Amino acid sequence: MRQKIKFYMDEHVSKAVVQALRRRGVDTLSVVEAGMMGASDEEHLNRAKTEQRVIFTQDDDFLRLHANGIKHAGIVYVPQQTRISEIIQGLMLVYQVLDAGEMQNHVEYL
Repeated sequence: MRQKIKFYMDEHVSKAVVQALRRRGVDTLSVVEAGMMGASDEEHLNRAKTEQRVIFTQDDDFLRLHANGIKHAGIVYVPQQTRISEIIQGLMLVYQVLDAGEMQNHVEYL
């Protein structure tokens, strides 16, 4: 059975993105809600992996961690300055097309 993606939002993600995903029924956890403000990128990856959450980020440091072979539950990356509406559309597409298993140790670029 297909396991839906749950998102873990990096600390610089707009609250508008979190709220929009939740209104669409997507399980979303922010860094603030997780009590992880100021944690290292490795700690964020570990927390997300433990909870089987895909990290959404605009921080390319996560791409370097992936390239270095750090295991994770998935990363969705979008460059800075991307419009909020494009981010929401892209995340919803990922949510609708991919499942949690397909995101394991995978990076999806929006």
